[in-house]
Amino acid sequence: MKRILTALLLVPVTVYTVLYAPSALFMAIVAVVAVLCSIEYSRMTQTFGPLALVAGLLVLIAPPAETTMVLFLSVLASMTVPLFSDLDLEMGVRRAGALTLGILYVFGGWKSAILLHDLDRPLAGAGHQFLMFALLVNWAGDTGAYYVGRKFGKNKLAPRVSPGKTREGAAASLVAAMLFGLLYLPWAIPGFPIWKGALLAIAANIAGQIGDLAESAVKRVCGVKDSGNLLPGHGGMLDRVDSTLFAMPVIYTLLGALEKF
Repeated sequence: MKRILTALLLVPVTVYTVLYAPSALFMAIVAVVAVLCSIEYSRMTQTFGPLALVAGLLVLIAPPAETTMVLFLSVLASMTVPLFSDLDLEMGVRRAGALTLGILYVFGGWKSAILLHDLDRPLAGAGHQFLMFALLVNWAGDTGAYYVGRKFGKNKLAPRVSPGKTREGAAASLVAAMLFGLLYLPWAIPGFPIWKGALLAIAANIAGQIGDLAESAVKRVCGVKDSGNLLPGHGGMLDRVDSTLFAMPVIYTLLGALEKF
């Protein structure tokens, strides 16, 4: 019940933020969500959260042309952590690597959300719909995976990382996501080719399933069940968006490649 109530609250807030919120409010909400994800990641990995937050927020507000350089400077800043840490050198270097990964993972993913939101191709405002698609496509996939995997799942997908996931559930997730892409994008963006919608959905779902497993691997190494307890029934914020953080940059990149076709 908690899971359903949380979803009923999140869905309308997400729809309003992505499709209707003024740009300043959209940026503010993205920043808040990114900060919450970063705090959860820093707690799990025991990394230096303040540096991650400062570097990450600079990534979010940087002009697109400057984002790569800001990310690079963030990596350099992370490498200095072992020099000022009380930890032994080996552990300090490991924590610095985890810190760098967290900045790229969390804030790089949400920067992709901003870039998607600002797209105006193939028509003005299309970016809002592409971002909405990126947020919803793996929710559709998760639904398919849950019901099919629960009833028919027998073969483990990645038992070392996430014993509950099955190959049958993963296949159902892919099919559900593809059907969603076939329906949503041509409806939301008139004239958008159906085959492109299917291709984007497949790519997003594969990326999302990998993202889910990747976050599960981090949690397993860190010895935690959930990234946090912010969302009743869902765990932490990072648990809710782990698939999306992988899917958004893939969708943005693939959209650029598909412009030629």
